[in-house]
Amino acid sequence: MDFDLDESARELQDLADGLFDREVTTERVEAHERSGAPYDTALWRAMAQAGLLGACLPEDVGGAGLGAVEFAVILRQVGAHVAPVPAYGSLVAAATLAAHGTADQRGRLAGFAAGGSVLSMAVREPGPGVATTARRDGDTYVLDGIKTFVPYAEQADAVLVPARMGEETGVFLVEPGRMALTPQPSATGEPLSRAGLEGVRVGADALLGGGAHETLTGYATAGAVAVVSGALDAALTLTTAHVKTREQFERPLAEFQAVTMQIGDVYIAKRALDVAVWAGVWRLAEGLDDAAEVLAVAAYNACEPALAAFYTCQHLHGGLGLDVTYPLHRYFAWAKHHAHLLGGAEAQLDAIGALVA
Repeated sequence: MDFDLDESARELQDLADGLFDREVTTERVEAHERSGAPYDTALWRAMAQAGLLGACLPEDVGGAGLGAVEFAVILRQVGAHVAPVPAYGSLVAAATLAAHGTADQRGRLAGFAAGGSVLSMAVREPGPGVATTARRDGDTYVLDGIKTFVPYAEQADAVLVPARMGEETGVFLVEPGRMALTPQPSATGEPLSRAGLEGVRVGADALLGGGAHETLTGYATAGAVAVVSGALDAALTLTTAHVKTREQFERPLAEFQAVTMQIGDVYIAKRALDVAVWAGVWRLAEGLDDAAEVLAVAAYNACEPALAAFYTCQHLHGGLGLDVTYPLHRYFAWAKHHAHLLGGAEAQLDAIGALVA
C-alpha cells in the first residue's frame, strides 16, 4: 500500500511546517505559557493568513476545498510543534459544519477561515455514548445533559453539541453563553470546560443536517490521533538526537544495545500509529464504511502503544525528560491530553469490538 502524500498534501505539510518552525519557537511558547492567555492569537491569525484554517473548507466559503487527509496533515503539524492554538476543536467543528450545515450556518465559516473566530465541539460526556437529549417544543428544541472537556468553550463563537432525538442523534449549533460553563483541568493548560445543558432552548435552525454526528465523531477521532502522531514524531526526533550525543562511560548512549532496542520500540510504535492514521483519514475522505473501524484502531494506538513510547522517550532522557525547561514534557502532555479526549484505550477497544461485531 502507498502511504505517501499526494502533491497538494505535501505542499500543505511544507507550508504548515515552515510556518510553525518560524512562529512556534521555544521562547515564544514559554512566553505564552507565562502570559496566561488561552491561546496565541497572533499565531492563530498567521494560520488564517497562510490559508491553513480554510484549507479543508469548501471554496464557496473561502476555503481551498481539500479533505480529511489534508485536515490530518495540518493537525499533525500542530502536534509536532505543540502550537498553542485552538486548532483541534475548531477544525473538527468547521469540517462538520461545512458538510452538514445550512446556508446560514455555513455562513459562519467565512469568518472562521479569516481567523476572526473560534469554533468548538462537545463530543465527550461523563459516561459512554450520548446521553444528552433534544426535545422538540414548537419551533424550538430543548437540550438537557452534560458535556465534558469541551476545548476553548469560553472563547468559541459556537459549539457543536450532539444530542439524542429519539432513535437518532442530532448535532446542534449552540452559543457558549447559553450553556453553564465550568473550567476543567487539562494536561496542556489548554482551556477545557464542563458544559451544563439544563433546559437550554435553541431554534430549529440550530440543527445541522442528517449524518452530522457521524462526521463529527469521525473527524474528532481523526484529529486527535493526528495530533498524537505529530507529537510522537517530534518526541522521537528529540530523543534520537539526545541518545546520539549524550555520553555514559565515555560512550554515546546510542551505542548501548538496551538503548537501541528501546528507541527501536518507539520507532515501531510511531510507524504503527502513522499507518493507522493515514489509513483511517483516507477512508474518511473516501466515505468508506470501515473508516470508523480503522480510526478506532488508530485511536487505540494513540492511547496505549504511543503513550508507552512517550514514557520510553522520557526514560531515555533520564531526569532531563522531566525538566519543564526542556521541550519533551510538552509532547508528553499533549499526547496524554488527546488520549484522554479519546476516552482511553479501554474505550477504544470497546469501540473496535462493537464495530467488528
